Amino acid sequence: MPDSLGHRLKIGVIVPSTNTVVQTEFAAMQPPGVTNHVSRIAIPDAKLGSDDDFIAHIERMRSGIDESIDRVMTCHPDYIINGLSLEAFWEGLQGSLDMLERLEKKYSIKISMGNNAILAALKKIGGIKKIALITPHKPLGDDRVRRFFNEAGYDITDLHSFNVNMPAEICHISADALRDATLEVNASEPDAIVQVGTGLANAKIAGEAWHWLKKPVIAINTACYWHALREAGIADKVGGYGPLLTDY
Repeated sequence: MPDSLGHRLKIGVIVPSTNTVVQTEFAAMQPPGVTNHVSRIAIPDAKLGSDDDFIAHIERMRSGIDESIDRVMTCHPDYIINGLSLEAFWEGLQGSLDMLERLEKKYSIKISMGNNAILAALKKIGGIKKIALITPHKPLGDDRVRRFFNEAGYDITDLHSFNVNMPAEICHISADALRDATLEVNASEPDAIVQVGTGLANAKIAGEAWHWLKKPVIAINTACYWHALREAGIADKVGGYGPLLTDY
């Protein structure tokens, strides 16, 4: 018997406890009959002042992934979105996709994450060789993101980092700052702009910018939700977040 509200699709979502954006943006993208069920990885809002601090932050999140999925699996979701951003890129292309494959095998469920979702979006759109990046991360994290996309075959024309010092501050970046960053990296003439960092509230802004700039501007949260819907056979068009959710 199908779920009373999520009768088409129940999506389990895992996010860091400091992230106030993923749950809100995903809820706004839900088609009728699709429901989201959030499980949070408890992490402190600890200062990211050094590389050691930053690595410790990443390890805290990585170590909580399985427990968070265990928790959300009790509601019997049909699909999982892993809403951790940097963990999607941390081990390079193959290492990051191997991590995702391990989780899919362990839980016998398909999972969308920034790595497979963004790569699928770029492939679906087609014709993209050069990308510019927007991130909230520290320099060490930016290096890992660059490496991932380079290994996937993309040239990086520019990268704008907000270089936040506390995890919760990612969610405080303003719409104006995100628009300015988008215009800044567009000056490097990429074929597409990709924003990572699931705590950046960029889904609507990226969708708008796709129209202003007449090129793909892909927000990680939009890519993850689009990928989950399409992989689960939900083809609904969802307006307000750009062509990815209406045209692909």
